[in-house]
Amino acid sequence: MVLKFLRLLKIVRVAVRYGIDEIAMSGLPVPRTARFIEALLFWRDLSAPRGERLRKALEDLGPIFVKFGQVLSTRRDLMPPDIADELARLQDRVPAFDTDLAIAQIVKSLGAHPDQLFASFDRVPVASASIAQVHFATLKDGREAAVKVLRPGMKGAIDNDVALMQIAAGWLEFLWADGKRLKPKEVVAEFDKYLHDELDLMREAANGSQLRRNFADSDLLLVPEMYWDYCSPSVIVMQRMHGIPISQLDRLREAGVDLQKLSRDGVTIFFTQIFRDGFFHADMHPGNILVSTEPATFGRYIALDFGIVGTLNDFDKDYLSQNFLAFFQRDYKRVAEAHIESGWAPKETRVDELEAAVRACCEPIFDRPLKDISFGQILLRLFQTSRRFNVEVQPQLVLLQKTLLNIEGLGRQLDPELDLWKTAKPYLERWMSEQIGWRGLFEKLKAEAPRYSHIFPQLPRLAHQALTRAAEPPQNNAMLAALLLEQRATNRLLRTIIYFGAGLLAGLVLAQFFFRFVEY
Repeated sequence: MVLKFLRLLKIVRVAVRYGIDEIAMSGLPVPRTARFIEALLFWRDLSAPRGERLRKALEDLGPIFVKFGQVLSTRRDLMPPDIADELARLQDRVPAFDTDLAIAQIVKSLGAHPDQLFASFDRVPVASASIAQVHFATLKDGREAAVKVLRPGMKGAIDNDVALMQIAAGWLEFLWADGKRLKPKEVVAEFDKYLHDELDLMREAANGSQLRRNFADSDLLLVPEMYWDYCSPSVIVMQRMHGIPISQLDRLREAGVDLQKLSRDGVTIFFTQIFRDGFFHADMHPGNILVSTEPATFGRYIALDFGIVGTLNDFDKDYLSQNFLAFFQRDYKRVAEAHIESGWAPKETRVDELEAAVRACCEPIFDRPLKDISFGQILLRLFQTSRRFNVEVQPQLVLLQKTLLNIEGLGRQLDPELDLWKTAKPYLERWMSEQIGWRGLFEKLKAEAPRYSHIFPQLPRLAHQALTRAAEPPQNNAMLAALLLEQRATNRLLRTIIYFGAGLLAGLVLAQFFFRFVEY
């Protein structure tokens, strides 16, 4: 309790120093009491922009608040643009913790000292983030490895700080007229979930393993192999990757990397994750991306840090593909209908009003050349419009927006002439074809074939049971009603099965005839 109180005092001191109170109350009437307190704090220097002051305050409060600022920067549907832009500058580079603590964590998690586990272990960390830090090592079989070690005491620190954030969110929601719309409690809860997910490094290792399997046959993306014999919830060991950070453009040019191809490949990788896999790396900022310099894999992307991933189901993918295609066809009515049909806009929403709002957001974008159209800006404008119509912003789409903004910004940095639409369009059209075209129907039938193989042999027995029950005299009204309901359900099932069986049989006959005709 004493530690929480001291932590609270530090938070208050930092908040006062950087004028967080002034940021929170901006645009609102200032009570007399607040003006009196502000006069007492005349010594504060509040000349810097509010976004910069908020960023510095979070940096002073430590790793957890830095991570909170990073997550907050992705909620552009809730944050003013100037604050979101400034918070996006927060980096994962924080002071490293003592190597002896890292070694103690390794001993506790893996049961042996690094000198016993590895042929060599670099005591100087190569990277340090808010949740963990990384040391290079060499396995006893000669393979190079990267050892990621969780910061000691993170769970307790996270629980304490998040509890204080929840209290502050409650105050904000109660005291600020616009607080409920900004949903501060939900933002803190979302942040809490991300943090606790990242605290389990085994989850990160599993995410990386899934992504590596998804791109096993790809010549675009490399993902390090996880060395599972050395993995635990607090320590994971993976293949060491050699490459140039993607933000170092001069080094990439000197190495002979084709930056235009690299930008196109980045967009291709992103949409492949979205529309093919429904599983995407959701923390693709430049610090987590290298470009391979190995001769066999030269110029490929290397993905690192898999603590945050996003998943999309078929419904989400269908919603996204329809919206993207409708946007670029300027079919704003279809965009409005998709939002209402999905349930993300209230049922009573008027299609024409939502259509007009979407048109007002998007038409200025389409007045520019196609290569200058920003997917990120489209999503941002859409989220801003959602406030007016009480559209629920889905958490998986917030992660998608964050990733899309990262990919788009990175792609345009590599190649200012990048045409995102031209690169993305084949994936959108392919997804629609797979969902509603003949190829989609064939894939669904193939997936359901095992079920039908179990149903067909039961047809005679089901038919006999239905006929027998229909011939039996009813014993009482209750039994009659129950039998009638069961018979109707059975009849519906039989009709469905028979119709499908007949259709399938006809299809097989036609297919056999077609193949014989072709052979002939």
